[in-house]
Amino acid sequence: MVNLANYKDFIVGDRVIEAGNSERFHTGDWRGQIPYLDKDKCINCLSCWIYCPDDSIMTENGKIKGLKMTHCKGCGICAKVCPKNAITMKGE
Repeated sequence: MVNLANYKDFIVGDRVIEAGNSERFHTGDWRGQIPYLDKDKCINCLSCWIYCPDDSIMTENGKIKGLKMTHCKGCGICAKVCPKNAITMKGE
């Protein structure tokens, strides 16, 4: 049984000490699949950018610039929502 009398001595985890620090944590290290973008098929509709839960789609001037693999978890949502099948998921 845990002695709650000394709860103030516990180390608190998962605290956000400063705003915007998530950019430093690379969460894409455990994925099983990786998205591949075929720029010839891409029409820059940005559906993948809208639906990506990890902000892994990089854009510039309204066009897809590339994919940020440091944060991509390989969920495949980008490939699923692409109307031109310009993104495919493959084993890493």
